[in-house]
Amino acid sequence: MNGHGGNIWAASRATGIPEDEILDFSASINPLGLPMKVAEAIRAGIDRLCHYPEPYSEGLSEHLGHLLGVGVDSIICGNGSAELIYLIPRALKPACAVIPEPTFSEYERACRIAGAKKVLGYRLKREDDFDVSPEAFAQKIVEACASGRKSGRSGGPCGKPGVVAFLCNPNNPTGRLVARNDVLAIAETARQRGCYLVVDEAFLDFCPGESVVSAVKENPSLIVLRSMTKFYALSGLRIGYAVMHPSVCRQVIPYKEPWTVNALAQKAAIEATKDVPFQKASLAAMAEEKSFMEAELLRLGVEFIPSRANYYLLRLERASEVKAALEKKGILVRDCSNFAGLGPEYLRIAVRSRRENKILMKEMEGICAPLS
Repeated sequence: MNGHGGNIWAASRATGIPEDEILDFSASINPLGLPMKVAEAIRAGIDRLCHYPEPYSEGLSEHLGHLLGVGVDSIICGNGSAELIYLIPRALKPACAVIPEPTFSEYERACRIAGAKKVLGYRLKREDDFDVSPEAFAQKIVEACASGRKSGRSGGPCGKPGVVAFLCNPNNPTGRLVARNDVLAIAETARQRGCYLVVDEAFLDFCPGESVVSAVKENPSLIVLRSMTKFYALSGLRIGYAVMHPSVCRQVIPYKEPWTVNALAQKAAIEATKDVPFQKASLAAMAEEKSFMEAELLRLGVEFIPSRANYYLLRLERASEVKAALEKKGILVRDCSNFAGLGPEYLRIAVRSRRENKILMKEMEGICAPLS
């Protein structure tokens, strides 16, 4: 886990800077913090911690089903979407995985732990801003499924083993978005070829209107992951969910441990999704801060990938020196050298509050100038 961001505890131990004084740009969390109504719900729920939570988050699943327009038999809640990233390959047991590069590294790790013998990387190109080509990605799925049939490993919805493809949308760490209709086209290819397509919408709350959750009702190949830890700033509480066709849900749920989502997380998730004013305020604040960040990066001459999410992928020739210098000042950024398809010149920075963003830009200006 050392390669991931968000570890203020380790940074505090390494620098001697108190945890509450560290500015964490390495984890992309809503700078508004958790909604006030969620904090109130957590405080109100403390007295009930002597009771077990619902074993499979039944109340939360019912609430989400009404919200999303799907049946409760299509939803599995987890201890953050990370639990579900590992659960799905464990249950479906794919022989092969198709994964873009660069993207979130846990997809490949989860598939290999589940026994996948082959991982096909779909390399994204810097000259294309690391955009996913729907046609090229769909073709990778076709090739993987054809290879599986030749080797006698065909399967898929609703059989196994087979092929599982992962698509992070918007992609982490690039922030690039595949339009909804293009995702649906990829999902249709997956359906025709007997492949599962897992669309990770962890950051899609920052791009309202682009979710493909509603399509799972008609496509048993499509599985959608949602995280509540980014937009609602619940990273320390851990809550996420997966939406899939009921026939697939019946295959996956036997592999799910009970009680992984604690009672406070379940209550917080329900209250968060009800808080429409918080959602609107978050989108407005993010739009303002992204405009500020982009203007500042252009002023500093720092190359960045235009992003639809709450973070930016930067390219700096001496990125490791910049990261180390910032860390000494208690500012964390994400080293992206461990992403497949990227190198040591890449960093990712979150979009935070105006005060914090100004501090980061000022420090970067002072550090980058002597390096240029």
